[in-house]
Amino acid sequence: MNAKIKNIIFDLGGVILDIDETIVYRELEKLGINVSELAHSKEFGNLMSKFDTGIYTAPTFRKRMKALIGQEKMTDQKFDAIWNAMLLDIPRERIEAMEKVKKHYKIFLMSNTNVIHYDLYVRDLQLRFGYKEFDALFDKSYFSFAEHLEKPDPRFFELILDHEGLRPEETLFIDDTAENIKVAQSLGIRTYHISREELVRNLFVNGVLKDSVNYG
Repeated sequence: MNAKIKNIIFDLGGVILDIDETIVYRELEKLGINVSELAHSKEFGNLMSKFDTGIYTAPTFRKRMKALIGQEKMTDQKFDAIWNAMLLDIPRERIEAMEKVKKHYKIFLMSNTNVIHYDLYVRDLQLRFGYKEFDALFDKSYFSFAEHLEKPDPRFFELILDHEGLRPEETLFIDDTAENIKVAQSLGIRTYHISREELVRNLFVNGVLKDSVNYG
């Protein structure tokens, strides 16, 4: 079954890049902010969506978010430090795994992300691994802020399929979010719902999908 897969689309956060969103909330709590109320507010959700899809620039996002949390006098440097605290690490073993996988499949990156986060982990990619951009590691990377689309919008998936000329039935999508997986499946894309506890490199042997990997 695995021999039919020719293309693999990887999620970034929680799959390639280790993340922990709770760190940001803990930092905000130290400032006396009710993070539960914030996270469930419609204004916060709209602000995040507009930033992740590139509608808002970084300066606009910082200004509006600082106003929302009542921290208008916070410096941009401190704001970015808190905002980026959720980004942990890209283990070297994961980069090496992608290098092997690329020898056997066309591989793509698909991420809901924003420019503040992007600037940090691309700098890490450059300094630690010598890749100028994710496009140098993957055949092509697709970021929500650049494409003005975000998962689980089916148009984001369709954009990649159309741009790359991929057949859904020959394409595997690996993501840690159930809603994204369901949308990909509705378009005929094969899927693997990976948990945060799993290691993506363990799905492969010398860059080839294991026969035991049960994808949908």
